[in-house]
Amino acid sequence: MLLHTQPGVTMWTKAKVLRGAFCAAQSVHAVKHRPGSCSVGSGPGKTWVRPSGFDTGLKTFNSLTKQKEPLILTREGVATWYSCGPTVYDHAHLGHACSYVRFDILQRILSRLFGITVIHAMVITDIDDKIIKRSLEDNVSPTTIASVYEEEFKRDMLSLKVTPPAVYLRVTDNVHHIVSFIEGIVKNGHAYATKEGDVYFDIQSIGHRYGKFVGAVGCQVEPGNSNKRDGRDFALWKPSKPQEPSWDSPWGRGRPGWHIECSTVASSVFGSQLDIHSGGIDLAFPHHENEVAQSEAYHLCGQWANYFLHSGHLHLKGSAEKMSKSLKNFVTIKDFLQSYSANEFRMFCLLTKYRSGVDYSDGSMLEARTSLRTISTFIHDATVYMKGQLHCSPVREAVLWERLAEIKSSVVKALADDFDTPRAISAVMNLVYHGNRQLQPVSKCEGVTRSPAVFGAMVSYITDVLDVFGIDLLHSKEAAEVRCGGSLEAVVEQLTHFRSEVRAFALVPQDGPTKPGLYPERIPLLKACDTLRNDLAPLGVLIKDRGSTSTWELTPRKGSQRVQDEDQETSS
Repeated sequence: MLLHTQPGVTMWTKAKVLRGAFCAAQSVHAVKHRPGSCSVGSGPGKTWVRPSGFDTGLKTFNSLTKQKEPLILTREGVATWYSCGPTVYDHAHLGHACSYVRFDILQRILSRLFGITVIHAMVITDIDDKIIKRSLEDNVSPTTIASVYEEEFKRDMLSLKVTPPAVYLRVTDNVHHIVSFIEGIVKNGHAYATKEGDVYFDIQSIGHRYGKFVGAVGCQVEPGNSNKRDGRDFALWKPSKPQEPSWDSPWGRGRPGWHIECSTVASSVFGSQLDIHSGGIDLAFPHHENEVAQSEAYHLCGQWANYFLHSGHLHLKGSAEKMSKSLKNFVTIKDFLQSYSANEFRMFCLLTKYRSGVDYSDGSMLEARTSLRTISTFIHDATVYMKGQLHCSPVREAVLWERLAEIKSSVVKALADDFDTPRAISAVMNLVYHGNRQLQPVSKCEGVTRSPAVFGAMVSYITDVLDVFGIDLLHSKEAAEVRCGGSLEAVVEQLTHFRSEVRAFALVPQDGPTKPGLYPERIPLLKACDTLRNDLAPLGVLIKDRGSTSTWELTPRKGSQRVQDEDQETSS
């Protein structure tokens, strides 16, 4: 349901179409307050009412309660999900990528593993102080700045294989709806206008209900003028300065405040009830705090969003600061993809919990690359074994079937427990380890019973799990670089077969007890075989000699020298 790809359809129209999908369920959108159904944290503003509806069987860490809660959806099999999108004034960097990839993995887990349809909406902030400042510096319009970086952001997300939301909505396309939303908050007695043309949310009007996230992330006061009733009050509308974009409103020409855009856009799609809201932990306060306040004030509801999921920061290794544009300590997604692949970045994200901070370095990326390489090598070796090209000792088939069943159960349990991807990946690596232990090459295989079925099941399961996470080792960018069609593979197969026959001839020992070793005149043939293998490695053809037989695989040229060096250590 990728409505954003349909030409000629405005973003607001798309939002209306999506909202129509939920009209039948509006009667159950209101939060049901039942005795004994709420979990209460300590301090003001911490009350959370456990939703009634469809229990998914999963648990997730809810920032509203600071603990794991059962994930209960308003509608069976459907999760409504809103996320804060980028402010498009510069290149997206790995800090952004880490958050979006992590939540993409969570959404894939929900949909692919647990059968839940995720309806995801995202706002694009295309008018903001930073965009205006950049437009003045570059002497171009804010619209141009926003358009350029919005398209670049979308391309970056696709390059990282992030599934696009069902709908993107721009702030500038929704200003008239934002004005109406603010009018509703004023009408309900939770906002006030000043004579200068500002409109502020009235924190005191909601009393102790403000402060759902502040305990975890610290309190801040939004800058403002002395016309505020309370220092914590935040802007819903502000008058535009000279040379700034502006729109008509009952309070004069101006533009929206930052927080109001998300409440309006999310409500335009999902109404007064939202299952899941996600974003980086830095957005918890004040952005998400203020979103909750103004949304509940507009809808006059007790609980607008049932679950808030926050991702941890990405740090450059050795730095306590998060990666950010303002600190000038970022790596752009484009630059990153010059050295690493989307698969490797996804594995990097999988190796830590989505809500944990994570250090980015060449070492951490090497760990991710090595993990992928280990899995790829096992899949290749198991496939070669299934084809009958790799001769092994008798396989303990019953043990592998048992291990496969255990791993399947472990992965589901891990992912149902707050999307614990590190534990799930550890289980997959454990399966690879046990598979590799059984793939022990032997020189002679007469009379040995083969067990291809269990390895076929293992390979199928591992590729399926990785596919859930958005990792496709069979059709990856790296594979595409070296696979130029079936003809290349056929040539490599014939070349390897010819080399194996020459090598087998060269390895025949001399007859008789007085003539140990190989035939001296055949040793140059053996050396020529080794030279051919070594020369092919940098070209992306990796030949592995296993006793009297040989296997081959096509590999990316990037890093092939390292692979070649490792293989030489085991050459004959």
